[in-house]
Amino acid sequence: MANLPTVGVVSLTQGKRPDDLARGLASLLAQTGVELDIVVVGNEWNPTGLPEGISTVYLPENLGIPAGRNAGVDAVTGDYIFFLDDDASIPSPTFLIDAIAQIEADPTIGLLQPRVVDPSGVENPRRWIPRIRKGDPAHSSDVFSVWEGATLLPRAVFDATGGWADPFFYAHEGIELAWRVWDQGKRTWYAGDLIANHPAIEPTRHSYYYRLNARNRVWLAKRNLPWILVPVYVGSWTGIQILRWARRPAALRAWFGGWIAGWRESPGGRRSIKWVTVWRMLRAGRPPLV
Repeated sequence: MANLPTVGVVSLTQGKRPDDLARGLASLLAQTGVELDIVVVGNEWNPTGLPEGISTVYLPENLGIPAGRNAGVDAVTGDYIFFLDDDASIPSPTFLIDAIAQIEADPTIGLLQPRVVDPSGVENPRRWIPRIRKGDPAHSSDVFSVWEGATLLPRAVFDATGGWADPFFYAHEGIELAWRVWDQGKRTWYAGDLIANHPAIEPTRHSYYYRLNARNRVWLAKRNLPWILVPVYVGSWTGIQILRWARRPAALRAWFGGWIAGWRESPGGRRSIKWVTVWRMLRAGRPPLV
């Protein structure tokens, strides 16, 4: 056991999907070739009825997704850290050791996101492929944002990023984490040959989706970009959303409410990425302008 890779695993839940949570935890416990330290973080829920050997963190109030994940980080140890949503699972018992092998074979990889597949066989949303030119979902590539539901990082890399963006509550924290991985001279990697399962549920099911989507887009720029790029990035996304939701005035009104809040409210700190990072992202195919 001493020679096995060690992985701290954080699973965040509100306790509203017990069957999904049980499925995800079972998929973790089935992993081979790794030593796991698993914590379930209850966001406004005191975790109970879990398999033996899994620790818990109870948050009396809902702190949001990024802060909830961060709350679990200090409760686990390991050379790697893996975040798995409570409605996600990993079907292969060698998923983690296979993902770790990719990172160890190429130490420039600082974060790995697998391909996401709905296990029921319905069509998988294209948004799960975190690149502009989606192409073949099985094709691996550098990316500049991540689907946050199943992400693996070396623990040292995660710690150096400063963690998930606590103030965001929901939406776009995966973009900030990816950018901060790039800012360490590492790459964020979409591994199309590795699979995580997740139901194809629309994010618009959340009542706060449009508002937080816009607010956090502005905050993302204010927290992370050189000041000269902030209006360029926000302006490009404003144009995209106007075109996307021009025929949905209610959605657009909610979005602009969040947009205004993003400019008026503090994003909770600032740590700009370096200009060399902007250049590396440009050379890799996507500067932080859109």
